[in-house]
Amino acid sequence: MTSLGPAWPERAAWGTAPSLRAWQTAAMNDYVARSPRDYLAVATPGAGKTTFALTVAAELLGRRVVDRITVVAPTEHLKRQWAEAAGRAGIPIDPTYAAGRGRTSKDYVGIAVTYAGVAVNPLAMRIRTDNYKTLVILDEVHHAGDALSWGEGVREAFQPATRRLALTGTPFRSDINPIPFVTYAPGADGVPRSVADFTYGYEHALADHVVRPVLFMAYSGEMQWRTRAGDEIAARLGEPLTADLHAQALRTALDPAGSWIPAVLGAADSRLTEVRRHVPDAGGLVIATDQDAARSYATLLRRISGEAPTVVLSDEKLASSKIAKFTDSDARWMVAVRMVSEGVDVPRLAVGVYATTTSTPLFFAQAVGRFVRARARGETASVFLPSVPHLLGYAAELERQRDHVLGRPISSDADLMDAEAALLARAEAGEGASDDLLGSFEALGSQARFDQVLFDGATFGHSGEVHVGSEEEMDFLGIPGLLEPDQVRALLHQRQASRRPTADPADEVAALRDGSSLASSGTELTRYEQLAVLRRELNGLVAAWHHRTGQPHGVTHADLRKHCGGPAAAVASADQLRARINHLRELAARRTS
Repeated sequence: MTSLGPAWPERAAWGTAPSLRAWQTAAMNDYVARSPRDYLAVATPGAGKTTFALTVAAELLGRRVVDRITVVAPTEHLKRQWAEAAGRAGIPIDPTYAAGRGRTSKDYVGIAVTYAGVAVNPLAMRIRTDNYKTLVILDEVHHAGDALSWGEGVREAFQPATRRLALTGTPFRSDINPIPFVTYAPGADGVPRSVADFTYGYEHALADHVVRPVLFMAYSGEMQWRTRAGDEIAARLGEPLTADLHAQALRTALDPAGSWIPAVLGAADSRLTEVRRHVPDAGGLVIATDQDAARSYATLLRRISGEAPTVVLSDEKLASSKIAKFTDSDARWMVAVRMVSEGVDVPRLAVGVYATTTSTPLFFAQAVGRFVRARARGETASVFLPSVPHLLGYAAELERQRDHVLGRPISSDADLMDAEAALLARAEAGEGASDDLLGSFEALGSQARFDQVLFDGATFGHSGEVHVGSEEEMDFLGIPGLLEPDQVRALLHQRQASRRPTADPADEVAALRDGSSLASSGTELTRYEQLAVLRRELNGLVAAWHHRTGQPHGVTHADLRKHCGGPAAAVASADQLRARINHLRELAARRTS
């Protein structure tokens, strides 16, 4: 890696030199030193990819390497966001340009278009690219792999470009469509993987105070629903279930007519009130599955908070202006479908509710990225989510870097959800979730329980699940909104320990270091609480095993039952659960050694 000091030559009058962060300076040094035609920069959401890209653009314009800029973004709103950022940097960009129009005002040095717009008329874009020495900035470049036509359009339109700068801040999905202008190399298993020229992950950004730490507040509870066949099913959110039952339990929890989502929205509003004591303009965002749900959640929030939230629907002409107005206000809540899940910059967002059935690693990272942008030291983000194993796994590995893997078959529940994402995207247009995908059912009722807090890869919570609105829940909802990460960690340990009857917290630390479970560490628990803790511990280990090996959760649970005996985890005894926990720990230890 090159040094962090400025090394590139002084540029001409294009733009105003920004104050760069250390990673941006290092990336700039690397870019200038190598001067590649294609460059892929992977940086966590909130780190400042836009500033880096515009600095590159100003540098290349100033040195006459290029004379035109084309920005390709995922959405119409992001086109305007790029144009505004470029304008502040002294680089005028036209966000209203349409392919095929041919020309734009001579006042502009560049244009901003969408991936969909490029796919409509790639030949027109190619002609423009061929006529000028062009730098193409491909924002969130993984979208070039979303559809074959999009990838082909990008390749056709920008093949003649003088320079191409690709950016992404989220983990790529695994599929068979190579992303144009991205380099691939065989991995240890022989499968091609994308190769980034510069990477700046969440873990490094957190250490540099570039992004906020995130508290994940997980809620479980009992769900009841009726299937198409007329069978009534009751299940606990987060327990080991089939993929279909998981999806139906999640939809039941998110049903605005039940009790789960109003309770979680109320808890999130309480958390927002606490944060606003220290950060007065802090805002909250609810990400909903479809437009009907978004409107219903807005009605609930108005009743809970006493203030009407901003509702952003993707097909509204005023969607961008609504986001901009919310960004510049001190309003409490915004509710959106998928519009605000990626790239949209609302720095004051500090509390989120993940209330969507879209559950891919890609979408989860995009959504969480809306809350991590740091403005001042000590700000902490809080994201409320259902206690579903794969979501908890994503939360526990927020800093994990995923390359784009070509040709990997769909082999797990998480990968299956990647395939489902295309169907769930219909929700953006208000069509709701697909009954063919998730199965027709009728939600009958739901109850929310506070389950656990995930922070810095560790889990915190009281013995068993606790009631919403209880003092135990408020121990965590009432954490001050302005603390350094080490202070948050210490406070979580303190508040967890204060509710336990154990005499010496050092004994718990030693027990956990030895690998023994909480339920067997001497803590006095009721039978119900003990089983809940054991099931949660087992589910966490299974999720970790999945992320280490790629083996689906259901397969791991089946293997454990085969080896240790006993029924499904939901009805297994404490001894049977302990046996499975110990066996999985032994497998992990052998694999590590």
